[in-house]
Order: sequence, then C-alpha cells, then structure tokens
Amino acid sequence: MQLPVMPPVAPMLAKPVPSVPEPDSVAGGLVYEPKWDGFRCIVFRDGDDVVLGSRNEKPLTRYFPEVVEAVRRNLPERCVVDGEIVVRTGDRLDFGALQQRIHPADSRVRRLADETPASFVAFDLLALGDDDLMPRPFRERRAALEASLASCRPPVHLTRVSRDLGEARRWFDAFEGAGLDGLVCKPLGAPYQPDKRVMLKVKHARTADCVVAGWRAHKQRGAAGQEIVGSLMLGLYDASGTLQSVGVAASFPMARRAELVEELAPYTIGADDDHPWAAWRDAAAHEQARLPGAVSRWSTGKSLDWNPLRPELVVEVGYDAMEGTRFRHTTQFRRWRPDRSPRSCTYEQLERPVRYDLADVLED
Repeated sequence: MQLPVMPPVAPMLAKPVPSVPEPDSVAGGLVYEPKWDGFRCIVFRDGDDVVLGSRNEKPLTRYFPEVVEAVRRNLPERCVVDGEIVVRTGDRLDFGALQQRIHPADSRVRRLADETPASFVAFDLLALGDDDLMPRPFRERRAALEASLASCRPPVHLTRVSRDLGEARRWFDAFEGAGLDGLVCKPLGAPYQPDKRVMLKVKHARTADCVVAGWRAHKQRGAAGQEIVGSLMLGLYDASGTLQSVGVAASFPMARRAELVEELAPYTIGADDDHPWAAWRDAAAHEQARLPGAVSRWSTGKSLDWNPLRPELVVEVGYDAMEGTRFRHTTQFRRWRPDRSPRSCTYEQLERPVRYDLADVLED
C-alpha cells in the first residue's frame, strides 16, 4: 500500500456543546451532520488492498469482510475516507449487534457478516489518488467526497449535510428514533487534525432515578491504602417487579470515591444475605443473562466482583441513550434522591424517542 496518507491515522474528534450552535458561530461557518452510532473507521484503499482503521488505530479489517468488498466496489481506486461502520436491524441502527461482530473466531466473523451485515457511512475525504487533502478546509474535502462517491451504492453511503439551523434541529429530534446519536457540527474552514477536538457534537441528555444495588472497587487504592468506589451499580424495576441491572455511574474525583465508601457502608450486606441479584453467585446463571459479577468478554479473565448493597438508595443520573434494557454509556452521578422510593425507579420513567426509519436518514 502506497498512499499519501498511510495508516494508522487517529481520527479528528469533537467536543461536546449543550445545544446546536448557530451556523455562523465560528469563523468560516459550520455544517451539520447526523452523528452515527457505530464504530469510527478510516478506510485506506490502494487498489484491492484495503485497511479499515479504528479510533484506537487498530485495524478492524478482519471483522468486516463485507465492508472490505463494498469498499472495493464503491470507493475510488486510491483513497483515504473517514466514516462510520454501522449495523442496521429493521429501521434502526443496532449497536449491540455491531459489538457482536468483534470476535476472535474467523468462522463466526464470516457467519455474522451474512447474518448482520455492516454498512459504511462516509463523511470525510483525507486523500485521493496522490493528493493529501488533510491540510485543505473541510468545504473542499466535502466537495471532493461528494464527487468521488456520486455513484456509490449500499452498503456504502454518503452522509447528508446541511447548513440550515432549523433542519439540523429537526434532525436532532427526529433521527434519534432511527438510533442515531445526535449531531456533529463541522467548521467549514478547518483542516483535518488527527486526535484533535476540532468539531462540535450535540448529544441527547436525560436523567433517570435508579436504585443503587452495589458498587465495584476502583483499580487504585485510597490515600490510606483503603478500597474506594470505582462505580455505582444501577438498577431499574421492570414490569414484573424484578430489579434489572442497567449500568453504572462512575467518573468521580478520587476524594469523592473515598467518601462514597462511608456513605454506602450502612447499606452493605453480606455475601450470603438476600439480594435481588443473588443469582450472581451462580456461575451457570451468567450463561442465560448478563448479571453483575460476570466475566467481561471484552477483557477475558478480568474480575467484575462487586459489593452488594440493600436496594434502598436512589440516585439521579444523567444519560444519553438506552441500548435495549441498559444504558448505552456510563451514566453521570447527579444527586442522591432520598425523596424517591426505590420501587418507583422503573423503566416507565424513561423517555422513548419516536421511531424513525433509518432508510429516510440514509437517503440523500
């Protein structure tokens, strides 16, 4: 492979802002794009030689053979394209199905490529032929990308863009129903800057009241060598009255982690005491459901042991989206809610976005 931009390349990043900015709020203006909920991927193509680079700069190539073939059919002969690998289920993006595509067994990779095929959504052009486009402003890179992908066909797509603030706000509300993650706002005059937060992103922000049913220790110890809180384990009651494990709250300052141990101490129970997640002790139970204490398939052998608590504490957390019955990302601690009953912490409180057909988002 001989390209003017060679792998690995760290993708250009975005910093969060609380609301959709005006298009002229930065010098040179802004353009809006849907924020795709998938794996960030920089595609390098030199003839039949294709590399799919990830955000951490490790190749994704072996996990998505169908994307490699689609790149050979649709992208220019020699190019470097920034985009997102996504998986679609019905009329929505399916990040859970996308995660399952990362598997060590080649036979499973090939089977999943048929069962849950991925698509590639292109949104920037870093190189074309012998030309390095990274120093050029985004408006020029976008024009070149549109010309280069004018005849592309699914599963390769060119993301839509708009400079209209009203349309961007409509996208922000409507496209969530198709599983998208918000908006990315790109400065039209900016060059491509790897690993720099040059762009802006607007994501959905919500709150939920959850039961604190346990905690996991931080990998570091406190100042006195004591165990400190790494994350709070959160639960919500489903329609049958069962407390479901829905995610964690983390990202506390070190001093606060030590304080939390003291605050949680009165609610600590023994390993043999009754607890809604008592099944975590039974290794066989983990084969049927995702339970606290299971071994993570992303870090085989890593212990996820935890400290159970009486399910009496309620915490308000901030979150952006749900993935099935769990929070999509780690939530943010907001405040304790002593005024709320644990039994009132149900899925019914969660906002559900209106469904939106993903095909309408992908249409240009």
